[in-house]
Amino acid sequence: MKRSVAVGVGVAVVALALTIAAALGVASLLRDDAPEATRSEPTGEQAPEGLEDFYAQRVEWRDCDGGAQCGTVEVPVDYDDPDGETVELAMRKVPATGSAQSTLFVNPGGPGGSAQEFADYLSSMLGREVRERYDVVGVDPRGVGESTPLQCLDDADFGEFIALDPDPETPDEVDAVREGIVEMGEACAANSGDLAAHVSTEEVARDHDIVRAVLGEDELNWFGASYGTQLGATYADLFPEKVGRMVLDGGLDPSLDSIEQSLGQAQGFQLALESYIDDCVAKGCVLGETRQEALDTVAAFMQRLEQEPMVTESGRELTEGLAFYGVAVTLYAQQSWSYLTAAFEAALQEDDPSIFLQLADIYFDRNNQGQFISNSGQVIYAVNCLDGAPELSPEELERDVLPRFRQASPIFGGALGWGVLACADWPIESSTPQGPVTAEGAAPIVVVGTTRDPATPYAWSEALAAQLESGVLVTREGDGHTGYGMGNACVDEAIDAYLVDGTVPEDGLVCGE
Repeated sequence: MKRSVAVGVGVAVVALALTIAAALGVASLLRDDAPEATRSEPTGEQAPEGLEDFYAQRVEWRDCDGGAQCGTVEVPVDYDDPDGETVELAMRKVPATGSAQSTLFVNPGGPGGSAQEFADYLSSMLGREVRERYDVVGVDPRGVGESTPLQCLDDADFGEFIALDPDPETPDEVDAVREGIVEMGEACAANSGDLAAHVSTEEVARDHDIVRAVLGEDELNWFGASYGTQLGATYADLFPEKVGRMVLDGGLDPSLDSIEQSLGQAQGFQLALESYIDDCVAKGCVLGETRQEALDTVAAFMQRLEQEPMVTESGRELTEGLAFYGVAVTLYAQQSWSYLTAAFEAALQEDDPSIFLQLADIYFDRNNQGQFISNSGQVIYAVNCLDGAPELSPEELERDVLPRFRQASPIFGGALGWGVLACADWPIESSTPQGPVTAEGAAPIVVVGTTRDPATPYAWSEALAAQLESGVLVTREGDGHTGYGMGNACVDEAIDAYLVDGTVPEDGLVCGE
């Protein structure tokens, strides 16, 4: 659940698939003897007016670590001014293990996750025949990763920002959160110039069409997870005739406004927390002997931190905000529930907050030296607020909207409600807000939804599949964020068959636990 201004839209912990995998010790299984990738040649297709030079680029691939190849593509900062400033997109290609027939473009979500890293990660999970057929390519979106970065707050200032109370209760706390959002937005504009106003989903989708053409692909084959589904669906809506085999795993519903999206996430994370607690109670849990007792313990723990943060031997504080993210990050995958249990045991029984701090660091890509490895925690604000800010005033949101959030989730509701408020304060206006998609005329698009997904509630996948003219829904019954590679053979086989030979799953396919 990446923070969309307290924690909002697109809540897919930036590259959460990667951070959770790292926490669980998942290693890359890429072959060192993968065949050398061939030189990419542009398609030579008719480019949109003014963008001819961008579509005619040639990529100079170079060898990089792990048997992959890396390259760059140049795109305009502002598509309404293609002769103006440009940015560079960094790409990573993991060559097919057989005779590559096409390219599979991938994105892990966030927004703000590194698609280059995800290319490595997903390549280790895809079925054998899929890997034989496809080069897997991850393109770090504009502003993200090794692409021209969005530069906002420095590490020290961002560290202070994320330690703020995500659910402020006093006027001073409210002012601190609101001022922090404005300061971040102003820092983005001051340090990144025009790019700060041009990192929207629509612009990233247009970037991918340039990359598609530059790599010689007539169609875009796509695997997008979480926010990567919004990016893929946006591309399909803009370029329906260019859609190849597209998988949208853990769908976002682009027809919802920012308030309804965040409210859905509050409900989703509450459901996930209750699933974790039921499992914990059944095994014997430090939180209590019943669901309600355990929920009360969690609420009391957060309230305790609100009043007085816990301090480690090194002097670092566990605030309510950091504990909030430490809980949230573990709910993305059932396999990580044991980390949450260990964190509660250490904090409640030994007065040791260190595990919660480690989990919060995983959430924000922070290392032991206090440095943020990526800018994902700030990019998410910029993208989400450009994609759509609430039309209500901050005062109206606080008065009329926050009570709905707190009712939906006593633990997560307040923070997610304040997350909506953040975009109301974001100082940079958008020229490309998001809206409903249909992708009329596109080839079949497969949407995968998980019934107890905390970050992208199942109802969103249902809605996305229904909105897309050619949408097909595959359901995974179970816990955790996204469906492919989560241990359900039915889902994996259906997606593999679709990617390998174009076999479209039956619309409404349900894969049980």
